[in-house]
Amino acid sequence: MRGMRRREFLATLPAAAAAAAPAGVNLGVDLFSLRSQKWTAFEHLDYCAKFGARTVHFSEIRFLGSLDDGHVRETGEHARRLGIELEIGMRSICPTSTAFDRNAGTAEEQLLRVMRAAKIAGSKLVRAFLGTFNDRRTPGGIEARIQDTVKVLKSVRAQALDMGLKIAVENHAGDMQSRELKTLIEAAGPEFAGACYDSGNPCWVLEDPHAALETLAPYVLTSHIRDSYLWNDAAGTQVNWTRSGEGNVDIGRLMKRFLQLCPRKAMSLEVIVMGPRAYPWRRPEFWQGYENVRAADFARFLDIAARGTPPAPRPAPPKERAAEIEREDFEASMRWTRSFLGLGGV
Repeated sequence: MRGMRRREFLATLPAAAAAAAPAGVNLGVDLFSLRSQKWTAFEHLDYCAKFGARTVHFSEIRFLGSLDDGHVRETGEHARRLGIELEIGMRSICPTSTAFDRNAGTAEEQLLRVMRAAKIAGSKLVRAFLGTFNDRRTPGGIEARIQDTVKVLKSVRAQALDMGLKIAVENHAGDMQSRELKTLIEAAGPEFAGACYDSGNPCWVLEDPHAALETLAPYVLTSHIRDSYLWNDAAGTQVNWTRSGEGNVDIGRLMKRFLQLCPRKAMSLEVIVMGPRAYPWRRPEFWQGYENVRAADFARFLDIAARGTPPAPRPAPPKERAAEIEREDFEASMRWTRSFLGLGGV
């Protein structure tokens, strides 16, 4: 697409618009799926329109390119011209997380800046997260990091309500199990805080993504949908993230359940093909940071892994082809999802 002028590309959009999902399915794209493309916000939107996306989720500021008022306003206007609902996001808002960027200001300052941009662009929410799996082993554990995040959220409650915005906190990169995120949301205030449900990340915290959805469904504001493939080995469990339809977590059943439990909420594909990531739970030292994982929840995680066998290794792509392969993974996942849901081709 980079070699195609925008005017030429936009001429192809009527066919794409005709392929858009029916009213009952708000199928979207999380731009982390396209994180290596180095496109402008407008190029991202044009590309996603080609696949009939109803929502485009700018999960990080870098995908917008700027928080300048004029730029985010123009981005929002361009999305509306394409018939796309825009969602704005950012990274960690926990000041004590290993993932927090202290150079960008306090957590409150960063969150308020993105809230302003969201309001101007026409986003109804701001997606954010606590941290990563590393935070489970910090002083005080994940419980302390949850408390610190709740303080930040409460500090912007009045502004969020005044602006008509909600903060969608993601279960991110193995930081929290679903019941821990539920605790965070209820402590902060579900009148303005909710969940960005990610279906790939429960597997990074020893959790069944179906169980996580059932727990978080009443709080879901938006989502990231990704398939996973798990298998057991001598040390514990291995987790791969895969293209849609290539995992063993029954992603199709999960999608259909999401549509039942979270009607009209964006179901945005976040395609990340990577792994395996090892969880050597047979080793006692592994359990530091996971002491509060419930046996029943862990058993469901193991049941998924028991259905898997070690796959053939996928060689790392040459760096010069990384962006191309990323698009291939996304497009294959979008085709599979549209076909599975009966939405037609693109």
